[in-house]
Amino acid sequence: MNFEPSPTTHSLEEAVAVFVQHRTRLFGIAYRVLGSAVEAEDVVQEVWLRWQKTDRSAVVSPVAFLASTTTRLAINVAKSARVRRETYIGPWLPEPIDTSSDPEGGGAQRAEALELALLLVLEKLSPTERAAYVLREAFAYTYPEIAEILQLTLVNVRKIVSRARKHLSAEQRESVDAAEHRRLLNTFVSAAQKGDVASLEALLIPDAVSLSDGNGIRGAARIPVLGRARVANLSTAYPRFWRGVDLRSVDANGRAGVMIYRDGEPTTFLTVAASREGIHKVMWVFNASKIAAFLDSRSRFAVALGAVPGARQGDDKAWGRPTKAPDSA
Repeated sequence: MNFEPSPTTHSLEEAVAVFVQHRTRLFGIAYRVLGSAVEAEDVVQEVWLRWQKTDRSAVVSPVAFLASTTTRLAINVAKSARVRRETYIGPWLPEPIDTSSDPEGGGAQRAEALELALLLVLEKLSPTERAAYVLREAFAYTYPEIAEILQLTLVNVRKIVSRARKHLSAEQRESVDAAEHRRLLNTFVSAAQKGDVASLEALLIPDAVSLSDGNGIRGAARIPVLGRARVANLSTAYPRFWRGVDLRSVDANGRAGVMIYRDGEPTTFLTVAASREGIHKVMWVFNASKIAAFLDSRSRFAVALGAVPGARQGDDKAWGRPTKAPDSA
């Protein structure tokens, strides 16, 4: 006996199709606001639960509903995350994500707001400022759309985005292109392995900084290391650090990175931020949970894009004005 699917089953299938088609972008929004792949995944999961429970027949624009809910939930999580990070031991860096299958990270129209160095600077903004900046600069939402998502006036949104831009421009250096970034990173790693301090100093700008994210792990510097000479010396101070390791190139946050393996286990992620003047920031991630999150992110975008027949990366035809979203998000 053949059974026809019930209307409820059909409706749920449509809900799944819509959600999975846009899941990559939802993650992209949440990740940029939070700087954490794990927290962003939690937000996206909560959005799915709310999407299941909502009266979808009353939702004029499903994609606008999903984007609005994601943004508001991410802001709430960012507020609590700021408090938790006050107890973090040593420098905190955003969790890197693998972008080998999606260089823009989450279907964004502009990839600049994905680089680790910029995400780190974004942490200095309030969660609402961060969300407004991300929606405007990474995903090209209009000011009226952002105002409706954040439930603020149009005037306030314009002021927030302008203030965020000014703050970031004062602290963020213009990046080199991807090819030059990869060359500088590879040269840095090669010199560090050889203990070539002079070559390292030639790559670094005078006020370069090294940040080691280990949350108290032994061997990770608990304060930023400032200055060309100190950063160069730190990178070569422990010869045994480089001895017997396996280096693997990775694509992280739209830029080149290196994953360092010891005895077959990933122990350290390394990347740099560079301008035309040279490398100005060296970022080391020793935190095991962040390294695990990076490795887990490797297939995220491929899975999301392949889950629905016909779904395309960055497919945002219907990313319109958020006409309905839950007030509680």
